[in-house]
Amino acid sequence: MKSLNFRIILFAFALIFGVVFSIPSLTQSESGKKITLGLDLQGGLHMLLGIKSDIAIESRIKSMAATIKYVFDDEEIIFDDLGVVDKKEIVFELLDKDDVPKAKALLKKELKGTVLSENGLKFSLKMTEEEVARTKADAISQAVDTIRNRLNEFGLAEPTVAKQGEDKILVEVPGIKTQADEQRIRELIARAAHLQLMAVDEDRQARVMTMNDNEARSFGDVILPDVNTNERYLLKQIPVLDGSMLTDAKVGFDKNNQPVINFSLNGQGAKIFGDFTAKSVGKRMAVVLDNKVYSAPNIRERIGGGHVQISGNFKIEEAADLAIALRSGALLAPVYVMEKRSVGPSLGADSIKSSSMALILGFVIVVLFMIVYYGAAGMIADVALIGNLFLILAIMSLFGATLTLPGMAGIVLTVGMAVDANVIITERIRELLHEGKSVPKAIEDGYDNAFTAILDANVTTLIAAVVLYVYGTGAIKGFALTMSIGILASMLTAIVGTHGMYQWLMPKIDKNKLGFWFGIKAGGAK
Repeated sequence: MKSLNFRIILFAFALIFGVVFSIPSLTQSESGKKITLGLDLQGGLHMLLGIKSDIAIESRIKSMAATIKYVFDDEEIIFDDLGVVDKKEIVFELLDKDDVPKAKALLKKELKGTVLSENGLKFSLKMTEEEVARTKADAISQAVDTIRNRLNEFGLAEPTVAKQGEDKILVEVPGIKTQADEQRIRELIARAAHLQLMAVDEDRQARVMTMNDNEARSFGDVILPDVNTNERYLLKQIPVLDGSMLTDAKVGFDKNNQPVINFSLNGQGAKIFGDFTAKSVGKRMAVVLDNKVYSAPNIRERIGGGHVQISGNFKIEEAADLAIALRSGALLAPVYVMEKRSVGPSLGADSIKSSSMALILGFVIVVLFMIVYYGAAGMIADVALIGNLFLILAIMSLFGATLTLPGMAGIVLTVGMAVDANVIITERIRELLHEGKSVPKAIEDGYDNAFTAILDANVTTLIAAVVLYVYGTGAIKGFALTMSIGILASMLTAIVGTHGMYQWLMPKIDKNKLGFWFGIKAGGAK
């Protein structure tokens, strides 16, 4: 028992840990945490999306116009002819010159990044060039976050969503195997989910079927279709509020047991909604989603609490996807597919077969070389190498990491790097034995002398791997992740583990059989 030491106990624990937590991934059992296979290994959907950032400017202008209307009404500032011109300029007229200073102060406080022009009591408001550029950049960043949130809520494992260049988005979704699943994912990603509550122009609604868009714009209105019928609605162009004030959306069922979507508004949205319904009793308010009217109920009384319902003859699956899109937020600008390709599972299976063959072949060659060249010392290094591989699989399984084709390449590379530490250590031991040092002294000094060189090499490689992971995307991250885990695991197995095995075997090492133990002749060893 004296030969047992903390190093070999730690290594034995690490080996057991690695084997136990690798089993679910190796056997693909239903229970236990497993490694997720990436797009290139199990097939899936690859898309490159473009974004219509100009629409973000239009949406921002409409939102600002809604803010102006709410603020002026709340402060009892009398105004007229509030509207949007050319989708980039807000115009309005104040009816009392005494309200001008107060209105200017409110606009300066509420609407940052804008330029206000005035001509008597007529005003126009535009976004500054800097604000336009920032809004476009925000639209792309927000689209990346929103699409990622939608895919995560949908329940997909490890989707890749990343900005590509200045105005493109890369989306990779592994595990999509059917055309129906692919279509559903594409619709979920592309859905703008732009929610608006808009007032119906009751004075002119009766003749909406004979009205064109230009005439509607002259009244400050917009014509939108019903989602289910051929009916058209004439709505006030400036919305009462929009989806930016939404806090939650869930699927529910109405009295006829039909799926509906119930959504909640934040404090500001609830107040705006309550004030509007109080002033509009007897009139209609349209629930508009992506420029289609889902319902336009009559307002019978003030509605407080900020709870609203969308009904539209939904299927349960459609309602669930729409609720996900609403919860994760509207896209500031629509996205469109620039490039799409599906990776079939058969191609992924071929990749796994080829990569596994490379890993096994590389592993076997390294193991045989170590045994032939270094004897028993090579066998000790091979045991550490096996422990290293199990540790990599176990850690990736515990964290549910995604294994990609470059990730498998990282494991193959780790096999060579892990055994490299033992090559350095064994060569140091052999040098000391040639100098005539005793076996125990050669082993201890060999580890001491080699440690600094091994640590420096591993730290510099780890730094490079971390940088690749932080700044890389998709497959590069997979390569960096497996290499990082392999480097850290090798520090435990190749240095601590093998050192413990030497100490455990020390009483059995015969200085007259150094050829067997270290691949050299006894020479001048003491």
